[in-house]
Amino acid sequence: MKKILFLTGDFTEDYETMVPFQMLVMVGYEVHTVCPDKKKGQTVKTAIHDFEGDQTYSEKPGHLFTLNYSFADVDASQYDGLVIAGGRAPEYLRLNPKVIEIVKHFFEANKPVAAICHGIQILTAAGVVKGRKLTCYPAVGPEVTLAGGEYQDISVDDAFVDGKLVTAPAWPAHPAFMREFLKVMGAKIEL
Repeated sequence: MKKILFLTGDFTEDYETMVPFQMLVMVGYEVHTVCPDKKKGQTVKTAIHDFEGDQTYSEKPGHLFTLNYSFADVDASQYDGLVIAGGRAPEYLRLNPKVIEIVKHFFEANKPVAAICHGIQILTAAGVVKGRKLTCYPAVGPEVTLAGGEYQDISVDDAFVDGKLVTAPAWPAHPAFMREFLKVMGAKIEL
């Protein structure tokens, strides 16, 4: 069974944590959800980001999401893929040296990585987007460019693939985002 490391944190986007986690478990992956300085059984608070016609998304309280693995026990070499949720969590997660080390491992080992929305902020902080094409929430696009990546302005419900990196602008892209990540992971779903 393939193992996936799922990085999330306090005030992560609710859908961007809950939905991909459930989808990946549904297809049979062992998915370890982690947050720095938190242990298995502890929770992170989520936030619901909505698109209601304002100049940016609105934010409302979400759910508590229970972590199923302790961050201190993570050995990146034991995982086949990495998923990074968006929301506000990446703002502070990218400041954690172990988070940066983990992300660099996945890129150096050429393992599949999926990042959505503001999750790309962790990739830019890790210095792994230079020379790559990727997408993110549009407000993060300038960071991609400054980090040497080529920001792709795509529909909010689409995903972009560059090698083993799968990115998406926001939660409306979940079907495309997970479909493309599953392909990169080597999964095949047949009806």
